[in-house]
Amino acid sequence: MWKYISKRLAQGLIVLLIVSSLGFIIFQFLGDPVTAMAGQYATQAELAEVRHALGLDQPIYIQYFNFINNAVHGNFGMSYMARLPAAEIVFQRLPASIELALAAEVIAIFFGVTFGVLVAAFPRSAFSKFIAFGALFGVSLPSFAVGISLILVFAVIFPILPPLGRGELVELPWGWQTGFLTLDGLKHLILPAFTLGMLQLSLLFRLTRSGMQEALRSDYIRTARAKGLGHISVLFKHALRNVLIPVVTIIGLQFGQLIGFSIVTESIFQWPGTGNLLLAAIFDSDFPIIASYIILIATLVVLLNTIVDITYAFLNPRIRYD
Repeated sequence: MWKYISKRLAQGLIVLLIVSSLGFIIFQFLGDPVTAMAGQYATQAELAEVRHALGLDQPIYIQYFNFINNAVHGNFGMSYMARLPAAEIVFQRLPASIELALAAEVIAIFFGVTFGVLVAAFPRSAFSKFIAFGALFGVSLPSFAVGISLILVFAVIFPILPPLGRGELVELPWGWQTGFLTLDGLKHLILPAFTLGMLQLSLLFRLTRSGMQEALRSDYIRTARAKGLGHISVLFKHALRNVLIPVVTIIGLQFGQLIGFSIVTESIFQWPGTGNLLLAAIFDSDFPIIASYIILIATLVVLLNTIVDITYAFLNPRIRYD
């Protein structure tokens, strides 16, 4: 097992190197931050001074070497606009994105897996048909349409939930600001979490339903029922466990995407996370922020993939990593 983990982590380092290199190449065509910093009325001398201060007047290969060398030491440079360490700015916004992704993940897992099991167990009921239609509807709608619709219904027509912001926060001893510990923070979290988790909820539902339908026709399920086991025990203890591997795969892979691709949701609800930060950095050609964000998300995805692979061995004892 440890040999496998070491091998996966080594592969992850190679992936991070490739991702960082691609990010550097893309930045060369993203825009010129010098004009944004110096202003559109700056003289050529002022532009040259800013370019020299940022190190952008050096050859490309030297810029790339400096970027990789600094990245290895966890230094992604100073933000061109904020003039603060880029990694520090990203980590300040990270708690908001992680909490939003966690809430979306919990909603998607609970409703997606539960509805998938129930619809597979009772396929002809009106409830199952309604849920199946809702899942298809959820997959078809883009995130911005879901978010705007939720704001219209629950914040405008029926003013039950707040439409924007993160709400009241509590600062934890290690500097992490959380909205999980306040009622106002939880209320602000509901609409963006449902918006972000809607697509994954639909995917988990369809995956669980198809897997359960196949499992319920298996011989071991007939044997379990012949032994007199209850319907709930057969569904959740025997059938569901055997379809959890693809479900866990989707959960693990999608969690990184929930953090990394929450730009639309965070923009709609003005959520102060890394997605909003990335959008502003792209407009300003703030490469240190973009590089910090890309490498952070890539690292998170690599770690999640490794954790998912290890989880397989616990879900299915027949899986072994030599």
